[in-house]
Amino acid sequence: MARHVAPERSGVVRVHPRLSINQATVKHADLATALTTSAAAGYEAIGLWREPVAEVGLDTACAMLADSGMRFTTYCRAGFFGQPDEARRLANSDDNRRAIDETAALAAAGAEGSTPTLVVVAGGLPEGSRDIAGARERARDAIGALVPHARSAGVTLALEPLHPMYATDRCVISTLAQALDLAAAFEPAEVAVTVDTFHIFWDPAVLNSIDRAGREGRIATYQVCDWKTPLPHDVLLSRHYPGEGVIDFASLTTAVEATGYNRDIEVEIFNAEVWADDTSAVLHTTARSFERFVSPHLQS
Repeated sequence: MARHVAPERSGVVRVHPRLSINQATVKHADLATALTTSAAAGYEAIGLWREPVAEVGLDTACAMLADSGMRFTTYCRAGFFGQPDEARRLANSDDNRRAIDETAALAAAGAEGSTPTLVVVAGGLPEGSRDIAGARERARDAIGALVPHARSAGVTLALEPLHPMYATDRCVISTLAQALDLAAAFEPAEVAVTVDTFHIFWDPAVLNSIDRAGREGRIATYQVCDWKTPLPHDVLLSRHYPGEGVIDFASLTTAVEATGYNRDIEVEIFNAEVWADDTSAVLHTTARSFERFVSPHLQS
């Protein structure tokens, strides 16, 4: 298969109205820079991370988001339930509740069309454990304990399955089907799923799972980036612009659109070379790659 190459940066680029820049893609930009530069580049939406919000404080972050005029699409992240002792589990639960409250506040501050979606990553195995089935059960119980607070805040917990290579250290939920099975005990507005191309493209059952997620009304957010081999030494930093790798965005995006999903789509990239680049250049390349490899398969 010929390697896809992302478009050059030169020339005028259209920013698709449904394209949201996930703040991880411009990781080294502080919140003010991420908001002002993205808005100036023509982006209408952004997904935020807790650390940059904490740097300025929630109230300031909400004011900055409101001033930007941008929609708020997701907040990253909550979860990581595999704490080794009761004290740490209680502290983690308190922190996850704060994340829910922050999500609600930011969604209220964002422009019309903002979505109170909190991305949840289950966490890996506790140190010394081999009980991955037990870790999944504890994740289910921990999510159940958070649901009443999320419900009262009007926040959707968006479970994100991660690629199996992260199963032991970051997320014991590896497929959309596993995430949907866990979510099934709750209302779709309470617990839904994150569909991230990087993590699910390999799954032979992924199209059936996307269809199921749509039928159940559980697609909270669609995130896109590409997979390219060989992977770097730090596999966490192995995401690429759409079109630079092997992911079939046509089939995945078409499947998501067929469910009736019509909200914003985030580009979320973890890549040291991308992070080292100029923020405006990253935004430009993101928009061009999205326009070429994702937007042709959108219904609106």
